[in-house]
Amino acid sequence: MTYAAEQAFSKTRVGEIEVKLLPAATLAACSGKSGYFERSDSLFGPLFRYIQSNDIAMTTPVEAELQPGVMYFYIGSDAADRDLPETDEVKVHHLPERLVLSIGLLGGYSEENFAKGEARLREWIKSQTNYEVIGAARAIYWNGPFTLPILKRSEVHIPVALVR
Repeated sequence: MTYAAEQAFSKTRVGEIEVKLLPAATLAACSGKSGYFERSDSLFGPLFRYIQSNDIAMTTPVEAELQPGVMYFYIGSDAADRDLPETDEVKVHHLPERLVLSIGLLGGYSEENFAKGEARLREWIKSQTNYEVIGAARAIYWNGPFTLPILKRSEVHIPVALVR
């Protein structure tokens, strides 16, 4: 896998919970019919071929919806102003700024690790009166497939809104 030089946003420290504002972004997405952890390998290939064929640099992180499985690649500044084509496998999404509750994780990209992170966030949010959950949790992956599982960094994000 190519080295990703550009980050779409900063990482959440391992074990830390924070509320952060993600910048507006353009993402390329590949969807599956089954859950993310069942078929993530089949989602990566079309996205990687898409960025290669459109001369787009690899960025981090990779974002994922779990049910059904959707993998997102952030489009970096090298292609941000281009009119990017869609294909049968890859769709282009333009997202506004998003407020998320985030936890930083260390370890393999497994359903079990994701579930533990999500549970910690949901427990934390119960004690908060100024935020409400407004969407499903997503996985955020920072490292490529050749990184040892014990060294991999990830996050769980849950979309939230300020309660007024």
